[in-house]
Amino acid sequence: MKKKILIIGGTGYLGQHLLQSYSESLDLSIAFTYHSSNPPDVLLQAVPNAVPFKVDLQTGHGFDSVSSTFGQPDIVVNCAALSIPRACETDPSLAMSVNVPFSLVKWLSSFTESNTFLIHLSTDQVYEGKNSYYKEENETLPVNVYGKSKVAAEEYISSNWSNFAILRSSIIFGPQTISPVPKSLPIQWMDSVLAKGQQTEFFHDEFRCPVYVKDVVNIIQILTNRWISDGKKMQLLLNVGGPDRLSRVQMAEAVARVRGYDASLIKQVSASSIDRGVKSPADISMDITCV
Repeated sequence: MKKKILIIGGTGYLGQHLLQSYSESLDLSIAFTYHSSNPPDVLLQAVPNAVPFKVDLQTGHGFDSVSSTFGQPDIVVNCAALSIPRACETDPSLAMSVNVPFSLVKWLSSFTESNTFLIHLSTDQVYEGKNSYYKEENETLPVNVYGKSKVAAEEYISSNWSNFAILRSSIIFGPQTISPVPKSLPIQWMDSVLAKGQQTEFFHDEFRCPVYVKDVVNIIQILTNRWISDGKKMQLLLNVGGPDRLSRVQMAEAVARVRGYDASLIKQVSASSIDRGVKSPADISMDITCV
């Protein structure tokens, strides 16, 4: 029998890239959830074997339809989140209700066999940002509501589900999706402003480890294949980032160098000079070595 995989948040950036990748497999039955607008036709045509379900993660409405039509998934990849820090800061209750997967875990627990493998996307913003190259075992001290909601999600999953992988992802970059997402993509935005010849401010003192979207997809596929092949439950916490510790300035300089733009358009400023309405960690670069 084909293994069943359910992607929560399948119309988002990572979700669409996962759908594309998994749709190439003949050994999987694929379904995905969406929240508001119906999935665009261009996406449905690109992944015709993937079954869409409307699900409200706050209430759990829609999961019954997944149960009756698709059945219990063997793997769930939870990409859904309220991931704009300022929006989380404005409405902490909404951030917690969306980012902590209460309804998802409750639904998974309703099945007789509680062995679904849950892959949950977390964030590097669980770290405080006062050091460099954080390891998974380092203490989580988030400085904003978004990070706090993701720590709460990690703790909830660890306490209430026995088969999981939590991936603390840095900034994800890469090509646009089949159906373009409304959220601004970092590299595409840098490319657009530099292409216009506009001098633009970039932070020189905030550091991340940007990771290519297809590398994230590959990691998720490796974990999926491991679960399918050996069936051994996991309790895994993993930093997911690229190999380089970069500031926004360094990212913009790389774009300018590759695209041939004038690097003098890149104006270096301190993150503290701009009020973004939310506190942001200064250095959440991660150690991605695996022992």
